[in-house]
Amino acid sequence: MTDILLGKGEHQIFLLARYANRHGLVSGATGTGKTVSLLVMADGLSRIGVPVFVADVKGDVAGLAMPGAPTPQVEKRAREIGLPGFAPEASPVVFWDLFGKDGHPIRTTVSEIGPALFARILELNDVQAGVLDITFRLADEQGLLLLDLDDLRSLLTLVSDKRAEVSQRYGLVSTQSIAAIQRALLRLEGDGKQFFGEPALALTDLLRTDLTGRGVVSILAADRLVLQPRLYSTFLLWLLSELFEQLPEVGDLDKPKLAFIFDEAHLLFDDAPPALMHRIEQVVRLIRSKGVGVYFCSQFPDDVPGAILGQLGNRIQHALRAFTPRDQKAVKTAAETFVPNPKIDVAQVISQLGVGEALVSTLQANGVPMPVERALMAPPRCRMGTVTAEERAAVMARSPIGGKYTTAVNRESAYEILARRRSDAAPEEKPAAKDAKDAKGAQQGDMLHDWLWGTGRRQGMVESMAKQAARTVGSQLGRQILRGVLGGITSRR
Repeated sequence: MTDILLGKGEHQIFLLARYANRHGLVSGATGTGKTVSLLVMADGLSRIGVPVFVADVKGDVAGLAMPGAPTPQVEKRAREIGLPGFAPEASPVVFWDLFGKDGHPIRTTVSEIGPALFARILELNDVQAGVLDITFRLADEQGLLLLDLDDLRSLLTLVSDKRAEVSQRYGLVSTQSIAAIQRALLRLEGDGKQFFGEPALALTDLLRTDLTGRGVVSILAADRLVLQPRLYSTFLLWLLSELFEQLPEVGDLDKPKLAFIFDEAHLLFDDAPPALMHRIEQVVRLIRSKGVGVYFCSQFPDDVPGAILGQLGNRIQHALRAFTPRDQKAVKTAAETFVPNPKIDVAQVISQLGVGEALVSTLQANGVPMPVERALMAPPRCRMGTVTAEERAAVMARSPIGGKYTTAVNRESAYEILARRRSDAAPEEKPAAKDAKDAKGAQQGDMLHDWLWGTGRRQGMVESMAKQAARTVGSQLGRQILRGVLGGITSRR
């Protein structure tokens, strides 16, 4: 069977593999069974050979790595729904962690994140983000690699030292803006520094299957990460964008190449500027043709903007309690976005659903959504709960990733190159300063031109090109396109 049995209403309800790339939404109040539905989906997709990436905010998604307990309640539910050959079973799992504690480290470079997303991580205002744009522009034109936060800080120091010349060429750069960016970097260095650097994550490691053909479930430990909502949401948006940039067009396949599950989805959209919202909508709409299905999980369906909500063809709605005006609005939104079923008053039933029940609508033949049904949800084969530290360590020990990302690599980049240039220029500093003082304004532009476009730049470009030759062509194109797509979100050039 290549489809995933989600539950049973008047009849069995399946998530059809060929429409699993049409995205979806799992929503409902806390404690109503959202996580169990995610486990069923992730396990089912893995069983048909689809790799899955999911953020584990509360730690209970990690239960996919362990077989479940065959309790009488679980076995009874499996019989009621008609699950064929139901038995406790673990999924093949790889644990990831931006902090490198509860999984393999995930890293990327500052350049790959780009100025727009980096400004969002640092929570910069428009003026400060404009200065960051100039800094990235300077790095591009100088051929300086921005791999980690030390590289970015070193380049900001250069911009500050050459502020008058940089302002003349690129636009006004104030010391206050540079200082604000440096303070924001200092805050980020406390918990997020290890995320920036090399070896950078290879997307092929998220697209694995095991020796039996089952899709590997990549679980991101996000219990600490979610405490930094901007870093959490921006990282997942970057990862989604990388998939969009690097994967080829494949159209509609028999099954997706990857399912991407975004828990706490409201964090992606909170305080996002309109331009960023437009880009997110574009990525979600177009990534379907790359063979990637995106599934949002949140308490309320209206946590997802309407333009994106309309693109989510597979829907699981658990109970909502309409105690407040906010809850009542969410109930109304949920009721209006389902395909009507004359046998069900959706607005009334939503508040009556028990734990393990849901209103479900999935895409059926020809991609037509089925009328909503009230369903008993299927039980997962895996553990419904967390894993111990020993169990997690055992899973990591047999991981196909091995020690690939364990040791950080600090190759020569902007920090080292600029430090060497300052050291080489030190003996000539006084004469240069005297000449600049004598010639004043006209020679300031010449100094910047010589420094940026002369010997120093040629040397930096040669070094940068030699290093970049070691990277794959796909990675190069991925960075260029990412800068084109996301770098233009808040372009001020």
